[in-house]
Amino acid sequence: MSGSQAVGFIGIGTMGWPMAANLVKAGHAVTVNDIAAERAQAFAREHGAQAASSNAALARDADVVILMTPTSAADEAALSGPDGALAGLRKNALVIEMTSGNPSRTRELAQRVSEAGGLLIDAPVSGGVARARTGELSIMVGGEQAEFARAEPLLRAMGTTIVRTGGVATAHAMKALNNLMSAAGFLIGAEALLIGKKFGLDPSTMVDILNTSTGMNNSTQRKFKQMVISRSFDGGFGLDLMVKDLGIALSIAQDTHTAAPFSSLCKEMWTAAATTLGPGREHTEMAKLSEQMAGVELK
Repeated sequence: MSGSQAVGFIGIGTMGWPMAANLVKAGHAVTVNDIAAERAQAFAREHGAQAASSNAALARDADVVILMTPTSAADEAALSGPDGALAGLRKNALVIEMTSGNPSRTRELAQRVSEAGGLLIDAPVSGGVARARTGELSIMVGGEQAEFARAEPLLRAMGTTIVRTGGVATAHAMKALNNLMSAAGFLIGAEALLIGKKFGLDPSTMVDILNTSTGMNNSTQRKFKQMVISRSFDGGFGLDLMVKDLGIALSIAQDTHTAAPFSSLCKEMWTAAATTLGPGREHTEMAKLSEQMAGVELK
């Protein structure tokens, strides 16, 4: 399917704003809504889009409804009730759940969307705010091939790597496992840098060496110098959301009866950071817990 589509976009947050903006740039007719109505109105003014009075009104005018909220529970709230998107959903409308959701809840939402006459696929993203702005996100897609083909032109406006993972909910499982690996890489990287600093190595030099060696990972490439050593801590992804995704990954391990001792320890450490540092923290501030335990800062 090609050409302009009528898109309803729910969730104009840190990630949703640039993603919806790229849909407008690609020529799609975009209507937006957010739990903070003034934010949706500000987006509409800035980008020449429409702001909906409710999610039901948004859905009545949309061929495709995109959900970009923090959690599966927020998605359910956006869909439910007399003002929810399901109340106004067009027959055969496509719902794209781009939230980092819980796979079991995704299957339940897919059933509810089906009962309302629509179709749901899950399409969580990876890449952070910087790549959301440039339209270079990595997008995982769970759903049937026909719905994937229908969504692909819209997804290509927001990302450059689009991969179908299988049936509904497989993409949300993959996203949680991706974030598990990302979290583990950040944690072990921070510890290695702290060990090296206490030995007398310069953290910035260590990062440069790691990035040309086998210890390289996403955190050495994009986070340690840019956000931790600089002390900016501005990755644009909440510490609480990382803990949520790690919980999802561990629940998948439990449901599949997969022993995951390192994953469990990783989640415990990130949970401890969220508890120690308090609410509203950015995820790269996890390094502060490691710094506290080591008694030295990476700066």
